[in-house]
Amino acid sequence: MANPRLKDKYLNEIVPALKERFEYTSVMQVPKLEKISINRGMGAAVADKKLIDMSVEELTTISGQRAVPTKAKNSISNFKLREGMPIGAKVTLRGERMYEFLDRLMSVALPRVRDFRGISNKGFDGRGNYTLGVREQIIFPEISIDKVNRITGMNITFVTNASTDEECFELLKSFGMPFANKNAQ
Repeated sequence: MANPRLKDKYLNEIVPALKERFEYTSVMQVPKLEKISINRGMGAAVADKKLIDMSVEELTTISGQRAVPTKAKNSISNFKLREGMPIGAKVTLRGERMYEFLDRLMSVALPRVRDFRGISNKGFDGRGNYTLGVREQIIFPEISIDKVNRITGMNITFVTNASTDEECFELLKSFGMPFANKNAQ
């Protein structure tokens, strides 16, 4: 099977460009995308246990890899939440599935967002990672709108081995991530 399109782009175009831009002495210094983590919290799952199963199923469909439920770490009596109760879902993508998901996210899902003007450039954490919040799961074409009974969002975190936010920004921008203009936000 051939490499995913974005993996080839990374190896053949992005690595030489970033090596020149940041004046790295070795190819191994060039930042790379290590994993993409998709998380979804379902606060309403305290009352309705079926929401977790649906959430896991949706994340599995979107990512192409089995999602797992996440459990509460602490008990919070005001929310009727006990330690160990399932409260969300997550999936971590690496390797070829990661590149395939990134490709689908940029070329199909993000353009389907209503009034889309680019993604915010404020989601960097200072250590070279970027988190993007998606408000609706129906932007993914794999999700049938007829089967959705509750519209929920998710957080998509891009974990890189870049040491600064600038390096991470350049890496994601070279992949084709549609960042909004800095003066637009």
